[in-house]
Amino acid sequence: MKLIIGNKNYSSWSLRGWLAAKQSGLHFEEIIVPLYGEDWEQEKKQKHDLAPSSGKVPVLWDGEAVVWDSLAIIEFLADKVGRDRFWPKEDDARAMARSMVAEMHSGYLALRRECPMNIRRRVEDANISEASRADVVRILTLWAEARARFGKGGPFLFGSFCAADIIYAPIVSRFMTYGIPVPGFAVAYMQAVWEHEWLQDWVAAAEAEQWVIEQWENPAKA
Repeated sequence: MKLIIGNKNYSSWSLRGWLAAKQSGLHFEEIIVPLYGEDWEQEKKQKHDLAPSSGKVPVLWDGEAVVWDSLAIIEFLADKVGRDRFWPKEDDARAMARSMVAEMHSGYLALRRECPMNIRRRVEDANISEASRADVVRILTLWAEARARFGKGGPFLFGSFCAADIIYAPIVSRFMTYGIPVPGFAVAYMQAVWEHEWLQDWVAAAEAEQWVIEQWENPAKA
């Protein structure tokens, strides 16, 4: 398999696809393409590996099979290695995990727009809009419920590291970058995600990158 991803400092969906590949336990080749460089518009049209996704990342190739969406990558890999590796076993926990993942995949647009992932950056007193604050409250509410109902087996949302943690890992990074205040249980959860071996490997690579995408370097503004 090979996984095409973008700049590790900025590309939240690439992080999700990469974590999914790591979670699968399968060997994969990692290929990084620098997003939004000077020749990006022309380059993405010429790259055969990116063609099915119209230049978006991540893209997973497994022989002739190609998957170009992070959630689709999770499901594709779960089919290959067993769904229990990605999803809680019990029906009630799995139902909530799937719903949380789907909500993240399609929602929280204000927070994602105002607070792009930027692992290297730390913003003091970020001024986010009411819409973004509502997204934060919703996320923290879901985290609290998942931890209270299903988190007794470990430090992650459903105890063990799973698809829900993969999908919300970039939110952990955003909360840290923009200094979003969170309650104690969320601090502990975020610490567990951030200190995960795979996250530490990703963060180290992001910090070593030389690329700068100016449009994602501005702090959040209301």
